[in-house]
Parts: sequence; C-alpha cells; structure tokens
Amino acid sequence: MSHLTRDACLTLDRDDPTAALRAQFALDKADADGLVYLDGNSLGPLPRTASARVRQVVDEEWGGGLIRSWNDAGWIALAPRIADKIARLVGAGAGEIVVADSTSVNVYKALSAAMTIAAADAPARRTILSERTNFPTDLYIADTIARERGCRLQLVDADDLVGAIGVDTAIVLLTHVNYQTGRMLDMMAISRAAHESGALVIWDLAHSAGALPVRLHGDGTPATAADFAVGCGYKYLNGGPGAPAFIWAHPRHTRRMEGAEWRQPLAGWFGHAAPFDFTADYRPAPGIARFACGTPPVISLAALECGVDTVLAAEAVGGLAALRDKSLALTDQFIELLEQRCAGHGLSIATPRRRDQRGSQVSVAHAAGAYPIVQALIARGVIGDFRTPDIMRFGVVPLYTRFVDVWEAVDRLRQILESGEWREERFQIRRAVT
Repeated sequence: MSHLTRDACLTLDRDDPTAALRAQFALDKADADGLVYLDGNSLGPLPRTASARVRQVVDEEWGGGLIRSWNDAGWIALAPRIADKIARLVGAGAGEIVVADSTSVNVYKALSAAMTIAAADAPARRTILSERTNFPTDLYIADTIARERGCRLQLVDADDLVGAIGVDTAIVLLTHVNYQTGRMLDMMAISRAAHESGALVIWDLAHSAGALPVRLHGDGTPATAADFAVGCGYKYLNGGPGAPAFIWAHPRHTRRMEGAEWRQPLAGWFGHAAPFDFTADYRPAPGIARFACGTPPVISLAALECGVDTVLAAEAVGGLAALRDKSLALTDQFIELLEQRCAGHGLSIATPRRRDQRGSQVSVAHAAGAYPIVQALIARGVIGDFRTPDIMRFGVVPLYTRFVDVWEAVDRLRQILESGEWREERFQIRRAVT
C-alpha cells in the first residue's frame, strides 16, 4: 500500500468483495454531504431495515395488537432469538446467551456469579485482577463487587497481566479490545493462564463482538475457554443508541448453578423458571436464562435484531473472517497514511502495529490538542471521537467503512494540522459528550 492515492483507494473499494454490505445502512445523506463516519465503535449507523421494523412494532404490534402481541407477534421469543444470532458471532452455542440490560449491569451479574463460584472452590482467593486502562464501567463495577465481598481490586499494565495472575487471584476481568488504544488481548492465552493458576476469567466484548472473530469456547478445551462474557449492542452490532447488551456463561457453570439452585444477584421475574406462574418464591430458570431480570425492551430489541442481521449478512461473503481481513487492511492503510501525510505534527500512533494485537480502530495521541483536533475534524465532516487524556479514536467498521473514507479522513486531518485551525477558540469548548 505504499504511497496510496485517492484513486488507488477507489480501486480497492471497487474490488472489495464485502463492499455491497454498506448498502444495508442509511448513509445516503452522509454520502451526499461528504461525511466520513469513523465512530461506529461508539454507535453504529442506522440499518435501513430498522426504521420500518420499529414502526411496525409501534404502530401495528403495540398500536393494533396491544398486549396480545407478546404471543401473537412473538415478543416473548424476541430476546432469545437475537441471543442465538449473537452466539454465531462470538463462538457460543445456541441457548448460551441472554440479551438483556446494559453492559454495566451484566458485568455486575457476571462478576457476582464468578465470585460465588470462586468463594465455593477457593475461598482464600480474594483478588479481582484487571488492566488499569480497562473501560471505566468495568472497573467501577469491579470495585463495587470487591467492596461488597471484602476483596481487593488489583490493576496492572496490559503487558504484566499474565505475570500478575497469582495464588490470590479469584477473577481476571478484561476487555478483549481496549476502548482507548484498540489493543487486542490474546483471549485464549490469557484464559489458559488464568485457568492454570486456578482463576476464572470474564471478557468484555464491547469492542470486538461484530467486528472480528471471537471464540468464547477457545479451541474447544476448557483451559482456553472463557468463563463469562458480556457485550454491547450499539457499537459494532448496530443496534441503536442504548441497545440492550448480552451476557454469556460457559455451560459448565450454568449446569453447576442448576445443581446448587444458585441465583444470580438480580433475580427478577424474567429469570424465573415460570415467570407467569407469579409465585412468591423464586425458582431460577434453567441454564443461562436465569441471567435475565426484568421485562424485555421490545422496541429496542426489534432495532437490535436489525443491527445484528447486518453483521450476519457478511456470512454470504466470507463471514467475520472476511470482515477481519478488510479491517486489518483498512487499519494498515490508516496507519501508513498517517505516517506519510501527517508527519511532524506531534501525532503518535497508540494502536499496535502488530496485526494480532489490533482491534478494529486506530487511536492517535496528540498531547497538546487531541480534543480540538477531533472537533475540527467533525466540522470538516470526519466524525471520530476523543478519549481522555489525549486520544483521538477512529473506528474502522468493515461492514461500511471504505478505503476512500480512510484516505479522506487522513487528508482532512492533514489540512487541519497544517493550517492550525484546530487552535481556534470554537474548537476548544468542551461538549457534554466527547
């Protein structure tokens, strides 16, 4: 890809076997306005099918069917159906995932469950281990659980993770792809290290589910499999703002929970074995179903299913492996163009150059002006985002990101840096959402 030109990028897009997948999204206005959207790692764009589907749920199923739609329109089966679709994207089996609640709530459920198992098997283990730049909500929840259980939360650098797993480690809680840098951890190797040391491992898939292949069952052996996982519905799964999240537990754990009549900490009525019996006593549902809690959000679920279907559509052109190949080519191009066209302006690439350590984003540090540079880019029609203290993030989503989008983004960034327009006062004003 040496010295890529815009025309060369257009040729790459023309020859791209996954190019037709972009048509699934309502990006016509963005294209007409010359907008380059590189924030799908925060919020995926609107699937074309979602508007009509949500209107159908609201106008026909809710408006006409009223409460009958729980049965007649299949609302009651919506969350399990979507869960099984997500399972195909993360290397899980049918019936192993629950779609419910938010990522934060599901982290709490997973950590509570794992701590209960650890307390039964190895009560002397009193540490939750995580990476110090893990997504804050995971660390906040972990700190809460540690305080509740009289344990401690230990934070280390990513390079020190495996060495830090010790005889006191009960749980290893990690995000597969770091939200700031885009660094991807070796899920199977770390899971194996945790298990060999006697610890359990929980993976947050917020920045990997739907963007790249995930293998929750590892290579098929217990040593390399995850124990629990959670994930987000509104990033690479394109489910819309605030879309429901998901939670997974290895079947060996859910089978054990059944034998012990164990309950997850948020034992709501939809996690009951027979919710419409309305009994006063709580009987956990079998398997992963006990990790449900309250009433499913039907309108949000309808939109989420449309989003998940956009990712599953890639199965016709090579699936997640094909998307991964394109993602790596796009991020390779992004890094190369940044180095060629933006040198000498104080930028440093925070995303690993090693392909096996890279998620589906490019993060760039600028000590003096990351926030105003992002605002200046948005004004020029390139939407990325800023993360404290000095990171500019650019999500590369192979379902709809084009090679020419990357070229345009870097070209406009070059113009901003060379002109110094990012120093203008209007770009210094901090907005509520960055």
